[in-house]
Amino acid sequence: MKPLRPEHRPTVSALYRLQHEPAQQCWVLLYPEGMVKLNATAAEILRRCDGATSIEQLIADVERDFAPADVRADVCDFLVDAHERGWLV
Repeated sequence: MKPLRPEHRPTVSALYRLQHEPAQQCWVLLYPEGMVKLNATAAEILRRCDGATSIEQLIADVERDFAPADVRADVCDFLVDAHERGWLV
């Protein structure tokens, strides 16, 4: 697995489907063996992983839209974890 770089344009793996689940009142990642219930922050980050947006732009967008503070490290940590779990390619 290649490490993530700022210019990388991640997308949710084809093995998973990101969707809002009204019954759960949250976003989830569905896969053949089950479901991952996402918190609001994780869902916002994964929704931006569209294959067209670079990690650098994704971080800038999250900072602009949700936090006056620097969230770069937290977003990067989440992206690395999601990548290692196979959620992102």
